[in-house]
Amino acid sequence: MASLKITTGYSRNGLPYVRMGSSERVLVIFDGLDFTHKPPSTLELRLTGGLMKRLVAGDFTVYQVRRKPGLPAYYSIGEMSDDYAVMIEEEFGGPVDIMGLSTGGPIAQHFAVDHPELVRHLVLAMTGYRLNENGKLLQRQVGHLTREGRWRAAAALMATAMFSGLTGLLFKSMFWLFGRLAFGCPSTPSDGLVEIEAEDKHDFKEHLAEIKVPTLVIGGDKDFFYPIRETAEGIHDAKLVLYEGIGHTAMMKREFSADVLAFLR
Repeated sequence: MASLKITTGYSRNGLPYVRMGSSERVLVIFDGLDFTHKPPSTLELRLTGGLMKRLVAGDFTVYQVRRKPGLPAYYSIGEMSDDYAVMIEEEFGGPVDIMGLSTGGPIAQHFAVDHPELVRHLVLAMTGYRLNENGKLLQRQVGHLTREGRWRAAAALMATAMFSGLTGLLFKSMFWLFGRLAFGCPSTPSDGLVEIEAEDKHDFKEHLAEIKVPTLVIGGDKDFFYPIRETAEGIHDAKLVLYEGIGHTAMMKREFSADVLAFLR
């Protein structure tokens, strides 16, 4: 990462991003659940920077983009999708490759249906057409804990859904230790709570067939949050890459970036 130019900032319509690479071909990542709505911190980049670096090495300029800060109550997944459309139209003036990561996946699904002229390829990573019931319950609990200011408990709870076994115990302890820092040190939980509520209502199953752009659905078959296989089955001609025995940490696999690049190329 040190040898690559990394730029952070905000789009003209207020979406925070980090940019890596200098290729003419652009991949925009719609980031996962986020409480800060600021460009990623150094710590957060350490978690996702490896993936970005491998994608940049595959000859892409990668933008990891979050939602705009100060979201009003009841802001919908569709409205978040429209914000990305404004950014991409203004910044790039035409189609780019899109990856919807976790909570960014529902937004990317809306985007592909409502703004297909701005999508070259679509990657739905560790995500699905809705949260399953366990995922909904856990995110509601995380929302409740952050609303009470119990950031350590919220972070530890999130870790239990992402990791299992001894790894799960280690990350639960680490997330508890970092507390608010694990969520990017937000001043209030409000933006994250808006995202949680919007995703809680999201169910795109009846609209998956409307996605007409080339699509890759990729993740683990033990994902705690999303029905990944069923999502791929609902999209015509979607390619499915499903890692056996892997939960909501598929992007940490070395093969993940290689499989994404093989599809995009």
